Amino acid sequence: MTGIGGIFFKAKDPKALAAWYRDVLGLPLEPWGGAALRYDAPKHPPVLVWSAFPASTDYFAPSTSALMINYAVDDMDAFLARLRAKGVAVLKQDDQDPNGRFAWIVDPEGNKVELWEPKRDAK
Repeated sequence: MTGIGGIFFKAKDPKALAAWYRDVLGLPLEPWGGAALRYDAPKHPPVLVWSAFPASTDYFAPSTSALMINYAVDDMDAFLARLRAKGVAVLKQDDQDPNGRFAWIVDPEGNKVELWEPKRDAK
Protein backbone atom coordinates (compact mmCIF):
# COMPACT_ATOMS: atom_id res chain seq x y z
CA MET A 1 0.00 0.00 0.00
CA THR A 2 1.26 3.48 -0.81
CA GLY A 3 -1.22 5.74 0.96
CA ILE A 4 -4.85 6.70 1.31
CA GLY A 5 -6.48 7.77 -1.91
CA GLY A 6 -9.74 9.15 -0.58
CA ILE A 7 -12.23 9.52 2.22
CA PHE A 8 -15.83 8.72 1.38
CA PHE A 9 -18.96 8.93 3.47
CA LYS A 10 -22.72 9.14 3.09
CA ALA A 11 -24.62 12.40 3.58
CA LYS A 12 -28.32 13.24 3.83
CA ASP A 13 -27.80 16.21 1.48
CA PRO A 14 -24.42 15.80 -0.28
CA LYS A 15 -24.57 19.11 -2.20
CA ALA A 16 -25.49 21.18 0.86
CA LEU A 17 -22.85 19.47 3.00
CA ALA A 18 -20.19 19.96 0.29
CA ALA A 19 -21.16 23.65 0.10
CA TRP A 20 -20.75 23.97 3.89
CA TYR A 21 -17.27 22.42 3.74
CA ARG A 22 -16.40 24.81 0.87
CA ASP A 23 -17.89 27.94 2.46
CA VAL A 24 -16.95 27.31 6.10
CA LEU A 25 -13.77 25.19 6.03
CA GLY A 26 -12.47 26.40 2.66
CA LEU A 27 -12.40 22.96 1.03
CA PRO A 28 -11.58 23.57 -2.64
CA LEU A 29 -14.45 21.79 -4.41
CA GLU A 30 -14.02 20.52 -7.95
CA PRO A 31 -16.79 20.82 -10.58
CA TRP A 32 -17.71 17.15 -9.98
CA GLY A 33 -18.66 17.98 -6.36
CA GLY A 34 -15.74 16.59 -4.37
CA ALA A 35 -12.25 17.84 -3.54
CA ALA A 36 -8.78 16.76 -4.60
CA LEU A 37 -6.29 17.73 -1.90
CA ARG A 38 -2.79 17.62 -3.33
CA TYR A 39 0.15 16.33 -1.31
CA ASP A 40 2.51 18.75 -3.03
CA ALA A 41 0.60 21.79 -1.76
CA PRO A 42 2.56 24.40 0.18
CA LYS A 43 2.60 23.76 3.95
CA HIS A 44 0.95 20.38 3.49
CA PRO A 45 0.89 18.08 6.51
CA PRO A 46 3.93 15.83 6.92
CA VAL A 47 1.79 12.69 7.15
CA LEU A 48 -1.73 11.41 6.61
CA VAL A 49 -2.78 9.30 9.59
CA TRP A 50 -5.06 6.28 9.27
CA SER A 51 -6.30 4.80 12.51
CA ALA A 52 -9.06 2.37 13.48
CA PHE A 53 -10.67 3.11 16.84
CA PRO A 54 -12.57 0.63 19.04
CA ALA A 55 -16.34 0.66 18.45
CA SER A 56 -16.77 1.75 22.08
CA THR A 57 -14.67 4.94 21.71
CA ASP A 58 -16.13 8.25 22.77
CA TYR A 59 -13.41 10.16 20.88
CA PHE A 60 -15.90 11.02 18.10
CA ALA A 61 -18.54 12.30 20.57
CA PRO A 62 -20.81 14.18 20.40
CA SER A 63 -21.14 12.75 16.88
CA THR A 64 -22.78 9.36 16.49
CA SER A 65 -21.07 8.89 13.13
CA ALA A 66 -18.57 6.06 12.77
CA LEU A 67 -16.23 8.40 10.87
CA MET A 68 -14.22 11.47 11.78
CA ILE A 69 -11.97 13.32 9.35
CA ASN A 70 -8.89 15.28 10.36
CA TYR A 71 -8.08 18.32 8.22
CA ALA A 72 -4.68 20.01 8.45
CA VAL A 73 -4.67 23.81 8.72
CA ASP A 74 -1.73 26.20 8.47
CA ASP A 75 -2.86 28.80 11.05
CA MET A 76 -5.17 27.46 13.77
CA ASP A 77 -5.89 30.86 15.33
CA ALA A 78 -6.94 32.45 12.03
CA PHE A 79 -8.88 29.36 11.00
CA LEU A 80 -10.84 29.20 14.27
CA ALA A 81 -11.55 32.94 14.12
CA ARG A 82 -13.00 32.43 10.63
CA LEU A 83 -15.13 29.52 11.83
CA ARG A 84 -16.46 31.46 14.82
CA ALA A 85 -17.31 34.39 12.53
CA LYS A 86 -19.41 31.96 10.49
CA GLY A 87 -21.24 30.80 13.64
CA VAL A 88 -19.41 27.49 14.07
CA ALA A 89 -18.93 26.41 17.69
CA VAL A 90 -15.52 25.05 18.61
CA LEU A 91 -16.06 22.02 20.87
CA LYS A 92 -12.54 21.87 22.25
CA GLN A 93 -9.04 23.08 21.50
CA ASP A 94 -5.72 21.46 22.49
CA ASP A 95 -2.57 23.55 22.11
CA GLN A 96 -0.39 21.20 24.19
CA ASP A 97 -0.19 18.06 22.02
CA PRO A 98 3.38 17.13 21.00
CA ASN A 99 2.18 16.68 17.38
CA GLY A 100 0.82 20.20 17.09
CA ARG A 101 -2.41 22.05 17.80
CA PHE A 102 -5.87 20.46 17.54
CA ALA A 103 -9.46 21.69 17.61
CA TRP A 104 -12.81 19.99 17.08
CA ILE A 105 -16.08 21.13 15.52
CA VAL A 106 -19.25 19.44 14.24
CA ASP A 107 -20.55 19.82 10.67
CA PRO A 108 -24.25 20.44 9.86
CA GLU A 109 -24.96 16.69 9.66
CA GLY A 110 -23.48 15.97 13.09
CA ASN A 111 -20.07 14.63 12.01
CA LYS A 112 -17.23 15.58 14.32
CA VAL A 113 -14.34 17.22 12.45
CA GLU A 114 -10.80 17.34 13.81
CA LEU A 115 -8.55 20.24 12.79
CA TRP A 116 -4.78 19.94 13.11
CA GLU A 117 -2.00 22.49 12.82
CA PRO A 118 1.14 20.33 12.56
CA LYS A 119 3.99 21.18 14.90
CA ARG A 120 6.58 23.28 13.11
CA ASP A 121 10.21 22.27 13.28
CA ALA A 122 12.33 24.79 15.19
CA LYS A 123 14.84 26.40 12.87
